Amino acid sequence: MSDIRTLPGFREFYPEDQALVGHIFDIWRRACRRYGFREWNSPVLEPLELFTEKSGEEIVRQLFNFEDKGGRQVTLRPELTPALARMVGAKANGMPKPIRWFAIGESYRYEKPQKGRLRAFYQLNADLLGEAGPAADAEIIALCADCLLGFGLTQADFRIRVSDRTLWFRYLASLGIPEAQATAVLGVVDKLERGAPKDLLDAMTAALAGTAVDPAQALVAARAFANTKCLADLERLAAGDAAMSERLGEWKHLLATLTALGFAECVAIDLTIVRGLAYYTGFVFEAFETGGEARALAGGGRYDALVKKLGGPDLPAVGFGMGDVTLRDLLELKRLLPVYADGPDFFAMILGDDARAAALEDVATLRRAGFRVEYNLRDGKFGKLAQQAETAGAKYALVYGGGEVAKGVAKVRSLTDRSEAEVPRTDLVPALRAVLEEGMRAILP
Repeated sequence: MSDIRTLPGFREFYPEDQALVGHIFDIWRRACRRYGFREWNSPVLEPLELFTEKSGEEIVRQLFNFEDKGGRQVTLRPELTPALARMVGAKANGMPKPIRWFAIGESYRYEKPQKGRLRAFYQLNADLLGEAGPAADAEIIALCADCLLGFGLTQADFRIRVSDRTLWFRYLASLGIPEAQATAVLGVVDKLERGAPKDLLDAMTAALAGTAVDPAQALVAARAFANTKCLADLERLAAGDAAMSERLGEWKHLLATLTALGFAECVAIDLTIVRGLAYYTGFVFEAFETGGEARALAGGGRYDALVKKLGGPDLPAVGFGMGDVTLRDLLELKRLLPVYADGPDFFAMILGDDARAAALEDVATLRRAGFRVEYNLRDGKFGKLAQQAETAGAKYALVYGGGEVAKGVAKVRSLTDRSEAEVPRTDLVPALRAVLEEGMRAILP
C-alpha cells in the first residue's frame, strides 16, 4: 500500500486533539452567547465570484478554486464574512436590528504553510450589523477581548491595537491626497513596520502617480501620523481640521465605552494598523500577544459597504475573526490548555453473565440521564477490567458482580484512591451526579 499522507497545511485530529479544539469552540460559544450573539453557518463550497466581487481577482491565487462538474467556478471558502453579508442581505429588511451573529467554521487558503499559518484552519467570526455608531465597534472589541480572557489569559497578555481608516482618509485629505489615491497610500502604510525604506518610497511614488503630492514628504507625514499613540496627540494634529476633529469625537465615545466595560487596559491606539482588505471603512483593530513572538490573535473592523456591494440593502456592519492556530500556540505556551483524558464518567465492570442484564439496564438508565458510560463487552477478571477502565480514561468504576446484583446495589469505586461505596441501584442517578460534583465523599459512609 502506498504511503498516503495528509496534504500540506491540513491537520488530522485524534480524539485528544479534537477534545482541545472542542474546548476552544466552547469558550468562543459561551462568550458570544453572553453578548447575545446567535450562531449561523454557510456552505464550505461557494461560488468563486462571491470572493472576487469582494476582494478583486487578485485573491484567486490564495484560493482552492476549481471548475465543478456542472461547469461552475467554485472555491473552498477562505473566510466567512462574504457569506454572512449575502445571507443577512437576503433577509435584512425583515430582521430586528442590530443583528448579532457568530459562526465557527473551517476555512481554506492556498498559501505556504508556516508556523501559525496553515491552509485549513478554524475561525470564529462575530459580527454586529445595523448599527453605525461607535457603540457597536466597542461591543465587538469587548467581545474579542472577552473571548481571549475566557481561556485564562489576562489583560496583560494581549493588546487590542485600534486604528481608524476613516481618520486616515481625512488626514490624507488634509495633505492634499485625493480619495482615489488614498486606498493605495494605506497599502503603503500597512507595510511601514516591515518594509525597506527604498521599497516604501517606490510604493508611495506609485500610489501618488498623477498627483502633485511629493512622495517623500507624504511618506514622512504618514509615518509621523502612524506613530501617534494617544488621543491628545491626535487632537493636536487635528486642530483646525473640522473633519478630523469630528471623527475624534467618535474616538472618545469608543474609548469611553470600552473603559466603562472594563477593557481599557487591553486596548491601545495604533495607527499602523490599517488592515489589508479594502472593504474596511472605519475603525479597525488587531489583537496581539504582548510577549514572545507578538503573534496576531484576531483582527477585524467596520465594513459598512459590503452588504450592499453583494446585493443587499445599505447596512452598516462591524466584526472580527479569531483563528484557532495561533491562539492554541499561545495557550500551550501559557499552559492554559486543559489536560483532556476525554474518557467516560463511569466504566461499568461486569463480572460474569449473571450480572450482565442488571448492569446493562443501569448503563442504559445512566446514559439516558446524560452520563458518559462504557462497559466491558467481553467478560474478564476484576484486575483486567480495572485496568481497562483506567485505560479508557474513567475516574470511577461501577462494579457489578453476582453479590452486588443480589443485594440490589452497584459498587462505586474511585480509580484514583481505590475508595469504594455501595449505592442502591434505585438511587444511582442522583448519587453518581453527586460523585461527579463532589467526589467520593458524597457517598462514603
